[in-house]
Amino acid sequence: MAKNHYETLGVSKTATQDEIRTAYRKLARQYHPDLHPNDESCANKFKEINEANEILSDPEKRKQYDFELEHPNAGGFGGFGGQGGFSGFGGGGFSSIFDDLMGGIFGGGGREEPQDKTGRDVHISVDLSFLDAAKGCRKEIKYNRNEPCKACRSTGAKNGTAYTPCSKCKGEGTIQYVNSNGFFRTVSRKACDACSGRGKIIQEKCASCQGRGYQKTQTTVVLDIPAGADTGSYIQKRGFGEASTKGGAAGDLIVEFRVLQHKIFARKNFDLIVNLPIDYKTAVLGGKVKVPTLDDTVEIEIPEGTAHGAQLVLRGKGIKTSRTTGNLYINVSIEIPTKLSKAQKQMLEDFEESVEIKQCQKMKKYADDIESLYGEKPYKNK
Repeated sequence: MAKNHYETLGVSKTATQDEIRTAYRKLARQYHPDLHPNDESCANKFKEINEANEILSDPEKRKQYDFELEHPNAGGFGGFGGQGGFSGFGGGGFSSIFDDLMGGIFGGGGREEPQDKTGRDVHISVDLSFLDAAKGCRKEIKYNRNEPCKACRSTGAKNGTAYTPCSKCKGEGTIQYVNSNGFFRTVSRKACDACSGRGKIIQEKCASCQGRGYQKTQTTVVLDIPAGADTGSYIQKRGFGEASTKGGAAGDLIVEFRVLQHKIFARKNFDLIVNLPIDYKTAVLGGKVKVPTLDDTVEIEIPEGTAHGAQLVLRGKGIKTSRTTGNLYINVSIEIPTKLSKAQKQMLEDFEESVEIKQCQKMKKYADDIESLYGEKPYKNK
């Protein structure tokens, strides 16, 4: 990951949305290009600030970005790099905010409409088993897309050379339009209507793609999914999306994951959770029980006098990533037997009669409190 967005905005990883919004507004006012004309360093800083805000101000993007921080070697996991942008404050973006803050003193400005020639992204949803997501895996997927034509190098022209630059836009693919209204002047660029934004006029079409610049095909890609993937996590593969129809680069493949439930495990971030039922005797006298981990089972000691709802912890037995390791939390529940035989009921009654209330601390405190308030004993034979 090239940039740390928290450092860009000067906030901590635990910053609230209000803190992020305040830091963004302050820096955006400081580095806005209209205040620093022809200053490339300020322009670049402004882009970094907006990219950081776009991600950190969106809870879902921020969650994914935090996962990226935990997995720096995930090979594009999360896919935030290079996507930048100037949103993050609803539909108005920064320009409307800046107009509010500065009173619109810069008027119509010289903003240009971005002409993105990149092909469309392909979005795919893939199910992962709980263990594959927790431990990481390699997965092969197949999907259909418009793949860039290799015969013409996506130009749509025979041999990739049978074309000439568009004379109307001089090969740029866009045309500048200037509108004046008294004091204000607006400059914009739009796709050239003569070449449909390609910047070139095809003289002889490619036989393989009939001049489209792409071919419909099934693509196979192998994904290396790092340990700790969760529902909503995704991998972004550059250039594996739809081919461009305007002579630009292909879009990206975005594979989003949905993690299936497990029979035994649940998880919270990188921690694993197991619900362990034990019998009455083990709860009272203690004992040894085997519990599962991601790789095998381990034997643990149940302490004498373990109460229902107690939680035991095995440190370092959770999900392991390149930077952190979670724990395994064991939630203990005591299962009460049902449909006892007559002999079993009698043995239980004999046992209960032999137990003194002072052996049960919570019962004793409750009994003492009730007796002090009402002068009555809550338990019979105790």
